[in-house]
Amino acid sequence: MTYREMFQRIMHYGEFDRMPVIHWTGWTETLERWHREGLPPDVSEHAFFDAVPMWSGIGVNLDLYPVFEEEVIEETDDYRVFRAADGVHQKAWKHKSSIPQYTDFTLKSAADWPVYKARLQPDPARIPRDLDVHIRNVENSGLPIAVGVTSLMGWIRNWMGVENMSYLMYDDPDVYADMVDTLATLTCWGIDQVVPKMTVRPDMGFGWEDICGKTGPLVSPSIFQKCVAPGYRKIRSKLEEYGIGLLGIDSDGDVRPLVGHWLDAGVNVQFPVEIGTWQSDPAVLKKHYGKDLRIIGGFNKLELEKGRAAIDAEIEYRLPLMKAGGFILMPDHLITPGTPLEDYRYYLNRIRAFRF
Repeated sequence: MTYREMFQRIMHYGEFDRMPVIHWTGWTETLERWHREGLPPDVSEHAFFDAVPMWSGIGVNLDLYPVFEEEVIEETDDYRVFRAADGVHQKAWKHKSSIPQYTDFTLKSAADWPVYKARLQPDPARIPRDLDVHIRNVENSGLPIAVGVTSLMGWIRNWMGVENMSYLMYDDPDVYADMVDTLATLTCWGIDQVVPKMTVRPDMGFGWEDICGKTGPLVSPSIFQKCVAPGYRKIRSKLEEYGIGLLGIDSDGDVRPLVGHWLDAGVNVQFPVEIGTWQSDPAVLKKHYGKDLRIIGGFNKLELEKGRAAIDAEIEYRLPLMKAGGFILMPDHLITPGTPLEDYRYYLNRIRAFRF
């Protein structure tokens, strides 16, 4: 059974007897540690760990087109301040892993939206010239296939900043709704450019959001229902035209206040469900929402730092979810630098040995 076949059976509650052994990656500092501890620099991580990637992606360019011209504002030996391709002014550190510090924005209010909307329109130039080759590669990969969808909240937050977006949602909700609809419409166009050319139906639509922090979402449930949910429903409807029944999003942070609203809007796969300081629990979410909700992730990555007894305990705690279907175990975010290479291999081998 290929990983793709296993993915389909798990996500649709069919017959399966094991978990896929999935490796995402670690932080830069994690990989530096692992190289010191024996990870060969000239061997792929997946080959070394005998593990599979999460899935294989396919799609067109759904980002700003054309992008903004990059402009350097200040540069030192330690950092660079520049206007990036998305129009955001940011300070990026050169020698350490961190999220850039956003210092200014091209998109600040409803008045600036037309400049961005013009860059979010369908255009044949968005279609990769080697799309047919890419399609054949993903179809032959043996991996689940995810067709790309836009972010309906996280991209806007990145382009505007949290404060500007917060004012916009309440001062000009119709403009915010138009932003969402523009992105959703572009997504549907992109799906139409790809899926009809495929001989293998994709397994899901998938996009990035990162719209939650440790205290909850940056978009309230009421604004979500009014402005965002229609965009997700439009995307879900397009996917269903092609028989694709799964729509997933990647959002870090405490997603619990939005999970039910996402489900109602057609988003039925959550990744990664971070445990975090708020102790979000995939088992609680699955018990509450039942088989409608699928989860990928849900293993507390910090337990990998605590030794093999802690790893065993976390695996045993997640075992009922693994057996029940609709849940694929993997760490809930990038592997942290406190994780020894051999303990991470131990975790992967424990998953590899399971038979239900």
